[in-house]
Amino acid sequence: MGRGSSGPSTAPAPRGTVRHRLDRLVREVVKFGAVGGAGLLVNLLVFNLVRQVTDLPVVRASIIATVVAIVFNYLGFRYFTYRDRDRSGRTKEMSLFLLFSVVGLVIENGLLYTATYGFGWDSPLQSNVFKFLGIGVATLFRFWSYRTWVFRALPAREPGAGSAAAVGAGPVARGGAKPPARQRVP
Repeated sequence: MGRGSSGPSTAPAPRGTVRHRLDRLVREVVKFGAVGGAGLLVNLLVFNLVRQVTDLPVVRASIIATVVAIVFNYLGFRYFTYRDRDRSGRTKEMSLFLLFSVVGLVIENGLLYTATYGFGWDSPLQSNVFKFLGIGVATLFRFWSYRTWVFRALPAREPGAGSAAAVGAGPVARGGAKPPARQRVP
């Protein structure tokens, strides 16, 4: 039988593991982007609405919009992007989310503040451009912090615990050695 024959996969485990991790990361980035994109629209819509119907200064209007988007994003991240992540310690999760969201708020609105009050760029177009840029920079920080500290991954399941990768492939077929026997507890 040649290399392309049917039967168990003979690909080395590290390549499959790297590919699996990359696939998971891509799916996570896509889901994060979907929620973040919707949050971006909420943020910009609320920002422009507040600017049109009130006399609030630009940065205050932006902070209100950012807070509304933070609430929207938490719900999207918890129940869509990271719904399979650890749900224990909800108080700690929300506290960390708020902490990192406030840092993102400072990044986002600090850029807008600098453009508006540091350089005098405060036309509606300029405000929206710098609001958008601030959101972009803050999003990079938020992605890293949310996935690292807030929505923590659950520990990996044991290979024999019903995972799709373990079905039909024993330890030797996956490229590893046979796992040690479990000790029995009387």
